[in-house]
Formats: sequence, structure tokens, C-alpha cells
Amino acid sequence: MGRLPILTTEEMSEEQRNLQERIAGGKRGGFRGPFNVWVHSPGFLDLLEQVGGYLRYETVLSPRLSEMAILITARFWTAQYEWFAHEPHALKGGLDAGVIDAIREKRRPENMRPDEAALHDFCTELHSDHAVSDATYRAAVEQFGEKGVVDLTGLIGHYTTVSMTLNAFEVPLPDGGKPPLSV
Repeated sequence: MGRLPILTTEEMSEEQRNLQERIAGGKRGGFRGPFNVWVHSPGFLDLLEQVGGYLRYETVLSPRLSEMAILITARFWTAQYEWFAHEPHALKGGLDAGVIDAIREKRRPENMRPDEAALHDFCTELHSDHAVSDATYRAAVEQFGEKGVVDLTGLIGHYTTVSMTLNAFEVPLPDGGKPPLSV
């Protein structure tokens, strides 16, 4: 059990129920994880879910790259739920299992594709140094264009919010899942 109760449909206001129905019935196909926290603040949930939907499904980044950025962010924050939820998406999106294992182990993956290397360096530098070098920025723009780098920055910022939510409210893994990340 996390720090906030999971509201039942009966306990929700009409606004909360409408959000739950919209989110569960959309591309996400469910209402779980951070949504069970954010529903306690419906206005916040409404806006954040729209931003998250764009960043996850509508950017120029392929699912392979979006999910890689999400995993890098989950690893940075040791967000167990986020990793648990997104590792299968990363594999389905075509991210190599060796790359995933290296990120899990806090190592720079070997044999990355050029776009993966640019994304990895951008994300890890921004997380660790709170900035990116000119060379890292140029490599990212070369791979993704300016719009892609804006979207990438937004994506890892959004999933930082997701990670902080999951960690601050101690959202448990579904069905008694085992934490996938070492601390």
C-alpha cells in the first residue's frame, strides 16, 4: 500500500471519474501507477496526462528511443514502478536487451546505434550535470532535430515528475512484483 489510498469509483468525484474513464479508455489502456496519486488533484492530473500523452505517443522519437529515455530517467531516480512498467515497452519498441541491462546496471551501453548513443549521452548528462555540453547538444540535434531535442527534454522532465511521484508516494509494484532495480 502506498501513502495515498487508491480511490474507488464510488469515492471519486464526477470530475475524477471522468478523468479515470478518459485515461483508462485511451491509448494507455488503464488507470494505474502515478494516476492513482494524481487523481487526488484532478486539475493537475488533467493537464499532466495531456502533456504525458503527447510526449509518449506523438513526438518525433520512435518508441525505442522514447522508452530508452524513460528507462534512463527511471534508473536515475531508482523509480522501481516506472522501470517495471516501461521495460516491456522498451523491448516491444525494439530496444536491445543488452542496452536495457546496461542502463539497469548504471553502465554506458556498448554497441548502441548512433541515435541511441546521442540520446543516452544527452539524458545522462542532463540528469547528472543538470546541463549538457555543446558537443552532446550538437549530437542530439544532429540525430533528432531541434524539435526532437525539445521533445526529448520534455519527455525526461515529465518522467522525472512521474518518478518523483512514484517514489514520494511509495506506489507499490503491481501484483507483488519484485523491485527490478538495485538501490
